[in-house]
Amino acid sequence: MKAEWLLIPLIFAVLASAIGVVYSTHYSRKLFVELTELKQTRDELNVEWGQLQLEQSTWATHGRIEELARKKLNMKPLDYKQVIILKP
Repeated sequence: MKAEWLLIPLIFAVLASAIGVVYSTHYSRKLFVELTELKQTRDELNVEWGQLQLEQSTWATHGRIEELARKKLNMKPLDYKQVIILKP
């Protein structure tokens, strides 16, 4: 008779433990999926960052800047014959 009373709490303890295992497994898988998605987003952003760096270096080349200075600002190369050096 005493063994039957001990059996009921043990059954509830085993059921609670099983439910805990199922919940923790589900939560672990959910976090793993989220981690995988975040890693994919990180990789996509790294690719975009690399492309933006390449684009920035292309726009900032000396030849392009010189071309824009000549066309848009009407600048021309320095003529050293026109340079005047002032001494204090």
